[in-house]
Amino acid sequence: MSKQKTDLNVLDPLEIPSGESGEETTASAVSEPVDERQPEAAVPSELERLKAERDQLIERVARLQAEFDNARKRSDRERVEFRDYATGNVVEQFLPVLDNFNLALKSTGSAEQLRSGVALIVKQMEEILRQMQVVPVPAVGEAFDPRVHEALGSVERDDLPDQHVAEEVRRGYKLRERLLRPALVRVVHNSKQKND
Repeated sequence: MSKQKTDLNVLDPLEIPSGESGEETTASAVSEPVDERQPEAAVPSELERLKAERDQLIERVARLQAEFDNARKRSDRERVEFRDYATGNVVEQFLPVLDNFNLALKSTGSAEQLRSGVALIVKQMEEILRQMQVVPVPAVGEAFDPRVHEALGSVERDDLPDQHVAEEVRRGYKLRERLLRPALVRVVHNSKQKND
């Protein structure tokens, strides 16, 4: 065993190179940790790149948010302008009707003349509504339809079928197919028809 110890002792000094080749080994040993640091040097540049990319994305999101807000505001403004324009067109068509009502109020004619003047104004209003595609809901004599009629009560009548409209209290209107308001009606209650 003592021989093994001496052999090990002898080998240790032989492993250390001497001369110029030793300096190269020392230089290569020193350069290896530098090589290990190169990925560390790459980490800050990668971090900087990611930060720059993040800043660009944040900037882009801010621009898109501003564009979205501007588009929403523009849309709201255009909607208000369109509503005002449409309302203006409707009001403009009814101004002559208002003028005629004012003339009727200033009239000094008889009650019959006043009545015929008001009837003409009603016809004028109905014509304007027809041009705007606003039509009355059919009521008297029609079968009661809860989608377009609102029952105010019922009346006993033998001359009309059961569950049909007997009387229109207030006229209902549709704009094309859209119901603006239902017709207020009284519905027939025909007990003879129910018994048959």
